Amino acid sequence: MDDHGRGSGPRPPDSGEDPLDRGTPDPLPYEGVWRFTAPAVDVSVPQARHAVRDLLYRQGVPVSDDLVQGLLLIVSELVTNAVRHAALLSPMLAVEVAVGAEWVRVSVEDNHPYRPTALEAAHSETGGRGLLLVREVTREAGGVCDVEHTSSGGKVIWAALPLKPVRVS
Repeated sequence: MDDHGRGSGPRPPDSGEDPLDRGTPDPLPYEGVWRFTAPAVDVSVPQARHAVRDLLYRQGVPVSDDLVQGLLLIVSELVTNAVRHAALLSPMLAVEVAVGAEWVRVSVEDNHPYRPTALEAAHSETGGRGLLLVREVTREAGGVCDVEHTSSGGKVIWAALPLKPVRVS
């Protein structure tokens, strides 16, 4: 992706302004797209979470603590799913963070062709709710999430959350 966070990706609802009246604004200092790969192993889960957190802070993205925690939970769940369910066919996974002026999108890509679905799990089970959790965290933040097939036959699972003004006390 080379759209530096301003592409056709998901965004919060239109503010009502005519984009032709604004022209094309210069990117904000924190806007961009960052991508890294990791092996599909357990240790990659906390490493991906820490890398995303550090990136958001290093770039100065105006995110609230709640939004950061939601993004990190989403990254943890998506990387865990790739490690648990796709590693056999996809020994590597990719994590991408795209930040625009009004949204932040995290995605995890693997080369496994299976498109997962969010399943209800019995209360006695300790796993199986990851995608439900991703969907709920995304919905509560006012964002969107989806699964798409890649041109290489794999999939990318993403969640985009709106950036809300951070209140400084």
